Amino acid sequence: MSHSILDLIGNTPIIKSSTLLKNPNITLYFKLEGHNPGGSVKDRAAYNMIKSALDRGDIDQNTQLIEATSGNTGIALAMIAGIFKLNIELVMPENSTKERVQTMRAYGAKVTLTSSDVGIEGARDYAEAKVKNEGFVMLNQFANDDNWKAHYKTTGPEIWRDTKGTVTHFVSSMGTTGTIMGTSTYLKEQSTDVQIVGVQPTDESRIPGIRKWPKEYLPKIFNPQKVDQVIEVSQEEATAMAKRLAKEEGVFSGMSSGGSVTAALKLAETLDKGVIVAIICDRGDRYLSSDLFE
Repeated sequence: MSHSILDLIGNTPIIKSSTLLKNPNITLYFKLEGHNPGGSVKDRAAYNMIKSALDRGDIDQNTQLIEATSGNTGIALAMIAGIFKLNIELVMPENSTKERVQTMRAYGAKVTLTSSDVGIEGARDYAEAKVKNEGFVMLNQFANDDNWKAHYKTTGPEIWRDTKGTVTHFVSSMGTTGTIMGTSTYLKEQSTDVQIVGVQPTDESRIPGIRKWPKEYLPKIFNPQKVDQVIEVSQEEATAMAKRLAKEEGVFSGMSSGGSVTAALKLAETLDKGVIVAIICDRGDRYLSSDLFE
């Protein structure tokens, strides 16, 4: 029995792909992060950032938190901040899906929408200005070591345990890069042979949750030496794969997960054998007001 909703963060299922791979010598697993209570992989980082800051005394219930987000981190922060009775303002581009905005507000957060013309970079600039000029405190998922450490403590060990140490390749979309940094650090400690594959969008592609950052906005927690290979996917490929995952595998997820699995299949084409684990970042229901599944 769980005593708190927070006890349900992590230990998400891993399932085997049943239709997408044809090579019998390669196994593809999906790590279903939508089974976290907030609906995405970001629950892990949000909980570790807030809990660690509270434990250190960096924040308390009088602190006014602010964070820029493209969606999933904001939902996770809103949920966990509410549980700890913390005040938080979440800043996101105005073209974010209404499900995301409404979910954050349902958890009690203040949501500020910035111009879609400046994207998530503009939201980050707005939040940083509030920190500088108005005394707000930013957890800053892009530079906070508690982000990637959440995955070092949980995601990596779960993958190693659930594959019984047989994982050969880990594939993850790269946004704030916390998932891939922490999981890579843990898996490489278990075996230097494990290959870490990051996913980025092709030029001109817009895939929520996957970014190719301008140099000045590159997350400070990102260490390129922890990624063995980067595979690019297009918006069209990620969208088509999200639809295939739902129809063929019964895995209802967002576009970033479609990107992750697209990259995993591209990787599989280059292998004779292997055990690939791909992150399914979130659930598809927070994209229903978009055109993803039309």
